[in-house]
Amino acid sequence: MDQPIFNADSEERAKPRVLIVEPNRNYLGLLARRIAQAGYRVATADSAQSAFAEMHRMPPDAVVSELTMKGTGGVELVRMVREDAVHHDLPLIMIGGKREAVAAINALRAGADDVVRKPFDFDVLIARIARQIARAEAVRRLRDDNATLDARIVQRAITLGELRDRLHASEAERRRLQTLVRQSA
Repeated sequence: MDQPIFNADSEERAKPRVLIVEPNRNYLGLLARRIAQAGYRVATADSAQSAFAEMHRMPPDAVVSELTMKGTGGVELVRMVREDAVHHDLPLIMIGGKREAVAAINALRAGADDVVRKPFDFDVLIARIARQIARAEAVRRLRDDNATLDARIVQRAITLGELRDRLHASEAERRRLQTLVRQSA
């Protein structure tokens, strides 16, 4: 009896991928380590521009980003992602300080899914990541199901149209035969 081959690479690829965007290298390392310990594959970026490039290189399942960054900040990253046809539904969790209420509101208005305030409990952050990934997966499944239903509706409409055409042809043939029978009687 053949035993299934254990493939660590395929098991690793099955884990959701989280992109962390944080300009502070020390904090980036801490976030990456804690999120990886929670069972996620982790990719990192130190700016919004490098994060956006990484998203196109290898799409993540969620993004956890610092709200305030030099240059292009977190709010702009949210806008860039929401305007991107490929990644517009990507879960975005922003991390900000208590004094960044206006930025947090702007991020939410721009389309961020969540804002976590510092200091935060890592278990809460991990739970929020898991919830956002699960929600995004549910939305993806729903879209796939809707596309399948739409295709079935189109197929049924085509079939119905073909049946209607055959019915009309059959009725026309019946009328023609009735006319022939009357004429021969």
